[in-house]
Amino acid sequence: MSDIFREIEEELRRDNLRKLWSHYGRYIIAAAVLVLVVAGAIVAWRDHQLSERRAQSARYAAALSLTRDGKDVDAGKIFGMIAQERGGYAVLASFEEAALLAKSGDRKAAIAAYDRIAAASGFDPSFRELAVLLSVMQSMPESDPHSTIERLAPLTARGNSWRPTALDLTALARFGSGDKSGALDLYKSLADDLTAPPGLRARAAEMAAALAS
Repeated sequence: MSDIFREIEEELRRDNLRKLWSHYGRYIIAAAVLVLVVAGAIVAWRDHQLSERRAQSARYAAALSLTRDGKDVDAGKIFGMIAQERGGYAVLASFEEAALLAKSGDRKAAIAAYDRIAAASGFDPSFRELAVLLSVMQSMPESDPHSTIERLAPLTARGNSWRPTALDLTALARFGSGDKSGALDLYKSLADDLTAPPGLRARAAEMAAALAS
């Protein structure tokens, strides 16, 4: 008797499955195809990204080779193109392009290049802050000291990676503005800062001694 009930139950199950398949089979097939297409697209995109990174790396290396050969203009063009793209090499190329402009004596263009890096929201904050420092270094001879001090202020906060250099530049700007006392205090503070690079501390101590005499 139990065998009969089991056969009936299996027949009902098969009948229900056939009905379900007749109603939803095409949707199941479409969903399976969609999953395969999406998976294939992801793999293809990853391969494309990897290929682009390799090509970008090769172009970056070629530009570096050109700089070693003294062909800065040609290298700058390549760095400029890479800088317009995405990825880590774009960041490096942006700095290389700006450095070559500074090396060529075109300080105005170098400042603009560093300012573009500083304003690029897609870059890591530490890179953007470094760009601010380098821009300030290029512009200090002609820029207003008070403007320089204001621009460097966020970088002088404790815990900032670029704080020692920012303090050094701020002290120089204060001295340039006529604030000898303020510059002296900053140089003394920097000379006593154990987290600052030894060379920077030594120079700050020399400047503090010179200003105090």
